Amino acid sequence: MKTFIKIFILVVVLGVFIFTIYFLYNKSQAKPVVFETTSPVVTNIIKKTVATGSVLPRKEIEIKPKVSGIIEEIYVVEGTIIREGDLIAKVQIIPNMVNLNNAESRLNRAKIALQNAERNYDRQKDLYEQKVIAKTDFEIYELEYKNAMEELESAENNLDLIKEGQSRTKGKATNTLITSTISGMVLDVVVETGNSVIESNTFNEGSTIAIIADMGEMVFEGKVDESEVGKIREGMDLILTIGAIDNIDFHAILEHISPKGVEENGAIQFEIKAAVELIDSVFVRAGYSANASIVLDRRDSVLAISESLLQFEKDSAFVEVETAPQVFEKRHIETGLSDGINVEILSGVSSEDKIKKIY
Repeated sequence: MKTFIKIFILVVVLGVFIFTIYFLYNKSQAKPVVFETTSPVVTNIIKKTVATGSVLPRKEIEIKPKVSGIIEEIYVVEGTIIREGDLIAKVQIIPNMVNLNNAESRLNRAKIALQNAERNYDRQKDLYEQKVIAKTDFEIYELEYKNAMEELESAENNLDLIKEGQSRTKGKATNTLITSTISGMVLDVVVETGNSVIESNTFNEGSTIAIIADMGEMVFEGKVDESEVGKIREGMDLILTIGAIDNIDFHAILEHISPKGVEENGAIQFEIKAAVELIDSVFVRAGYSANASIVLDRRDSVLAISESLLQFEKDSAFVEVETAPQVFEKRHIETGLSDGINVEILSGVSSEDKIKKIY
């Protein structure tokens, strides 16, 4: 009995030992590596750079008063569509007291002078009609009388201009009525009723009443880094993406590149401008931020692969092409344009080839 137990225990220990050896052997065997493959595809390769900026009206002007005073009435609000010559606001003139006093004094003197000239004229006219004095003597008093009438009219107009901003002889034309100089949309009304405004003149640009722009013609203004500015030129196509407008891209044409750069955050930036082709069904507001993708070069419907599949040997590029199941050979290829993700294949592989993916 004891001999049987010993034999049984020995057999169990031997079995455990053999099983352990077998298990460790199988575990030590490496699993075969199965490489995934992909084939070249026909696609469009677009190489581009991105400029950030905003969309602004090409024609945007500030309306300023021609006289100083107080805003008496405003006739427009933001968003109003107006035409050239439409009323924007009315200014009430607050005359300078010294100028007003001088104008009133001048008018009084002109009236006195006219009364005196009129008396002399009437007196000399009677004498001339009686042939007591010569015509040349009479014409001197006639001239003085006409000058006095002209001076009175001038004094009255001067007083009207100081008090009202217009004269009687000019009819309805007045500098107190502020009108638009272009047709477009009112973007902003800067003042409110009761605000004081200053006229525009040689020494002062004046107070802005309103800002008006033609919203039918917009331009993109952005900046390009110095490393990219040498690759672009006027006439290039831009793909414009506006952050506030989803799922719509706008087409634009590059029309200006600044010849002078400006330093921003340690880098030199060059300003660019591009004419935006608007879409009738989409309203683009002034000042929208936008990104412009400038198409540097493109290839349409060409054979391409992912750049991650490329391997390099000295100055040449190659890929590994499957010749049999999980059997690959090195094949040198000639590449073309790259957009940073996909690269154009000029020769070396075809659309039927299977290329090994690299991890």
